[in-house]
Parts: sequence; structure tokens; C-alpha cells
Amino acid sequence: MIGILYPYQVKNVKEAYFEDTKLMKVEETTTYHLFNPTTETNKVFIFYPGTLVAPEAYVPLCRQIADHNIKVYLIKMPWRLAFTGYNLPKDLNLFSDTTKTYVLSGHSQGAKMAAQFVLENPTLIDKLVLIGSIHPQDISLASIHIPVLKIYGSNDGIAAEKSIVKNKEKLPLETTYIRLQGANHSQFGYYGSQLGDNDPGISREVQQAETLKHILKFIN
Repeated sequence: MIGILYPYQVKNVKEAYFEDTKLMKVEETTTYHLFNPTTETNKVFIFYPGTLVAPEAYVPLCRQIADHNIKVYLIKMPWRLAFTGYNLPKDLNLFSDTTKTYVLSGHSQGAKMAAQFVLENPTLIDKLVLIGSIHPQDISLASIHIPVLKIYGSNDGIAAEKSIVKNKEKLPLETTYIRLQGANHSQFGYYGSQLGDNDPGISREVQQAETLKHILKFIN
């Protein structure tokens, strides 16, 4: 209960990320932030925040993904708990257009629930991106037939590298693993430092830029 009362708040996110431009329409509802390019796109990226983290902490990453002509939904989890809202994209009918390519992603516990969603809805998602997470751990996605990208940091004190290696058998053999040297857990978002995390060996800006680069390469 203490964690719910004192969640991780957003820090140092530029206001410009929330603003419309000629190339981008930004929308906020009670259930998501939407970054919608004005140019037609066939790619949709859906992101699950980490547990107790303000969803706005992931706006910089999501907005920059959208800037590459990808429609992005940043999901707002009820009570900021990933396991309470991981079915929201299906409940909101976000997969109605079968001509689109749907990429599901999440950070930390958000990644855990993204994996759970794919397990329960194997035909809805075309690609899966797991960031800063040891999961899947309690389930197996080894037999799924979609591309998977896993990004993790060498300095992550929450999702330790040894646990990620240990759980490799829970993902397909073809999974792409990206190890970011110096990256920690907290800098995958903009919310300060998370209890239990290690100090980073790179700046937040560098970690975010590297994460963005690998996600875009994977999507495209």
C-alpha cells in the first residue's frame, strides 16, 4: 500500500512532447496517451509502463517512436499496476484494423504483462518488445511465432542480467537480445532513481537514444 501512496513520479519530461505539431496529433484519455502521426501509417506500437511509475515517464520514448511515423498508445494502468490493465488494448478495441502491424512493448512489470498478453492472445500481436525485465519467468513464450526483442542494461539492479540469461529458455530461440552497457533500470523512463537499482554508467539521454534506435530497427 505504501508503494501505491508514493509512486514514481515523472521528472524532466519536456512539455513539447505533449503538444500537437503539423506532423503529430496528441490525445489524452483516461486510459491512454495517443501519439498519432498525420501521415497514414500501418504500424501501431502499444506500451505498458512499469508498476507504480507515472505513465508520462515514458512519453519521451513513445513520442520519439511516433515521430518515425508509427502510431503509439501509451497505456495508463489502473492504480499504476500493470497486472490490472494489461487487457485494456483489447477492451478498447485497438486491434480492430487487421491491416495494421501491432507491436506490444513494456518496461519492467509492464514487460511481464505484455508477455502475458501475448500468451493469452497469440494472434493479435505481430511483434513483442521487452525492456528491462527478467520476464517471462513464470510462463513460456518459447513456442510463439512472432519476432521478439529484449533490451536490458548491464547495470540494472532490478532486472539483473543473470536472471535474464537464466530465463532465455522462456523465449523463442530467434529472440534478439540487446545489452546496453552502463544502462540501469530507472533510466528506461524519466522518473528519477528506483529503489534497489544500480547507478548508471551512461546518461539517461544516451540510454534512451540507444533504446529508441534498437526499437525502431526492430519495428522496421
